[in-house]
Formats: sequence, structure tokens, C-alpha cells
Amino acid sequence: MQYRRLWARAIGVDRRVVIEAVDVDESDESIVVGCRLRVNAKLRCGICQRRSGRYDGGEGRRRWRALDAGTTKVFVEADAPRVNCRDHGVTVAWVPWARHGAGHTRDFDDQVAWLVTHTSKTAVVELMRIAWRTVGAIAARVVADARVLRDPFDGLERIGIDEISYRRGHRYLMVVVDHDTGRLVWAKAGHDRATLQCFFDLLGPERAAKIGLISADAAEWIGECATTNCSNATLCLDPFHIVRWATQALDVVRRWVWNTLRRMGLGDRAKQLKNCRYALWKNPEDLTDRQANKLAWIARHNHRLYRAYLLKEQLRLVFQHRGDEAIAMLDAWLQWARRCQIPAFVELYHRIKKNRAGIIASVTHGLSNGLTESVNTKLRLLTRMAYGFRSTDNLIDLCLLDRGGHCPPLPGRP
Repeated sequence: MQYRRLWARAIGVDRRVVIEAVDVDESDESIVVGCRLRVNAKLRCGICQRRSGRYDGGEGRRRWRALDAGTTKVFVEADAPRVNCRDHGVTVAWVPWARHGAGHTRDFDDQVAWLVTHTSKTAVVELMRIAWRTVGAIAARVVADARVLRDPFDGLERIGIDEISYRRGHRYLMVVVDHDTGRLVWAKAGHDRATLQCFFDLLGPERAAKIGLISADAAEWIGECATTNCSNATLCLDPFHIVRWATQALDVVRRWVWNTLRRMGLGDRAKQLKNCRYALWKNPEDLTDRQANKLAWIARHNHRLYRAYLLKEQLRLVFQHRGDEAIAMLDAWLQWARRCQIPAFVELYHRIKKNRAGIIASVTHGLSNGLTESVNTKLRLLTRMAYGFRSTDNLIDLCLLDRGGHCPPLPGRP
């Protein structure tokens, strides 16, 4: 095999590229592969790849960093003329081995993008011999390139909306997940209606009209923003958040009972209630023997607290059924909670009655925010694995790269 064909394969270029020479740059001990496009290859715009007329020679020859040859750096060197595109004006001509505006070859970008989703940023910097900031720029470039080729908002019918805390000080990301594909579709820093509205502005009214189901927690501003922009969508409230309301109400009752017993001088009874929180919180099938005995003691000696526990459990069971059966159980629970004479659960009754339509939609369609929460868990893992990030944009690009389906395969692998 001729050395030109060997080097063409090594730097990942096809037959449109001619290898002119391979030299060693003694100043930085690197290999420089000089190349050019074939004579019959037409100049194209670097942005849209439309055939365009030559404008000038640009800044002459330039270099792109390629994958290393063993322990030696490799650079691709070629002319970088400018063309006059009718859409984008004067811009640098397209080259097949690199993305527009990049200082690295496409294979180099793809390898860095794959590595950053599988290992820490510090390890990528050390292995690839690039700067920390360069890793973020490459991730952004790969994601932008992938989202141009495939519209991430195309075909959305069922979406999940949630927020994730990514830094101390109440710093949040709003995320939107496609329930049908499991992909992260969109993310933006913020935690309010204006932030979520940015997603629907990008989505547009035509695509928003195709969305039929939206899962979210019970934050009113999320529901109002979603239903306002998606006129044909049904809002499904996440069962986990609804059951958590009941757990919080149960904890209010537990603390009230404990404080009441202490004020009445029944310190022994109050002491026996100590450490019963997990016995009340856990599902009955998950209780240890000690917790089951604690719960049995509560049933015998504190009927008010035990009724609160049963109200919590009955609401949890609603979401284990579907359709008319679940709706009937929910309505029966509402009647029980309304007349239970436990202030925390009477308040919960009014809250759930207000959100009854979203809860019924959830048990009817079987849609929850479980997938979105799963994506959030993986995003937290990415954040920790990256050992930090210089900007929120870098974090979002990293999340989209890994969970948005934009991570390229390693070069040379199918």
C-alpha cells in the first residue's frame, strides 16, 4: 500500500482528498500531512455546503489537529480559501475532514465527544492533550452539527417536563424529555415560566399542536405554560409527587401527635413514637420486622396517626390501578379525606381535588415523570463525572451529547 493511501486512511479522509506530502515539524515534534482537494472537487460554502464561487485565498494554509499517531501529534495542513455563498456571504470553504470553524478533524472531535460522556473531563484533557475549554467547545460543535442533521423537535407527541438542581444556591436546569424515544430534547438554565416558554417558542405552534400528552409535577406555572402553548395536550401529573404530598401530610400529623403527647405529660408514649418515621413512610411490603411491630403499636395506641397512615397508603394504591377502577378509588379517597377531621389531610383533599383532572389523566394514560426523573439521575452522574464545568452551556451540551442521542461512535467503529 502506498504511503499516501496509508496516511489518507490514518487521518480519515476519502478519495476526494489528495495527500501531497508527509513531513515532520521539528519545532513541536509533530507529523504534518499536507493535502488538497482533487481538481474536479467544487468549492463549497463551509456552512451550508452549497457550491460557491471562489472569493480569495483566505489566510493561506492552515492546520487541523488529527488523531495522534502513537504518541506523536498529527496535523492536517491544507489551503483554506474563502468562497462567496449567496446565503452566508464570504466564508471559509468546506473541507471534508473537519467541521466548519473547527481546529480539529472530524474524527478528533468525535473521539473527544465520545470520551467526555464516558470519563471525566480532566482525563480527556490529559489523554487528548487539549485545553479544558476546548473539550466544551468540541462538545458544543458536535451537538450543534447533530441537531442540524436531525430536528430534535420532530415527531414529539408525548413529552415530560421537569427541573434538576445542578449547583448549590438553587441553580436549576429545565429539561424536556421525549417519552417515546427516551431522549433529552431540550434543556435550559432557569426555573420559571419564562424559561419553559423558550422551549415552546422554539417548538412553534404547528409542532406544539401535535403534542397529545405532557407529564409534569404539580407546579401550577408548568401546567399553565404547557396547556396554553399545547392546546391539544392533556396534562398528566406525576404520581410520585402526589404521593409525596400525602407523605408530607403524614409527617405533619406525626410531629403534631409527638408534640401533643409531650405537652400532656405523656413522655413515655412520645418516646415510643421516636424513630417511627420510616415505619410510616415505607411501603408495607418493604417493612422490616421491627418497623412492622412499631406500626402495629401505633395502630393499637394512636388511632389518629394510624388513620393518617392508612390515608397515605390508600392514595398510593390508587396509582397501582388504571382506568375506571383507579378513578373510583380516587373519588372514594377524596370522600374519606374530606371527612377525616385531620387538618393536614383535609388540606390535602382540597389540593388533590384542585388537581383531579391531571391525576385522572395520569391513571388513564399510565404516564408519569419516571422517565424524566431517570434522565435527571443520569444528568447528575454526568455532572459529577465531569468534575465541574466552566459554564452552564457546557453542561447543557454535555447532557444533550449523552442523553440526547447525539454522541457519535468512536472513529473507525461501526
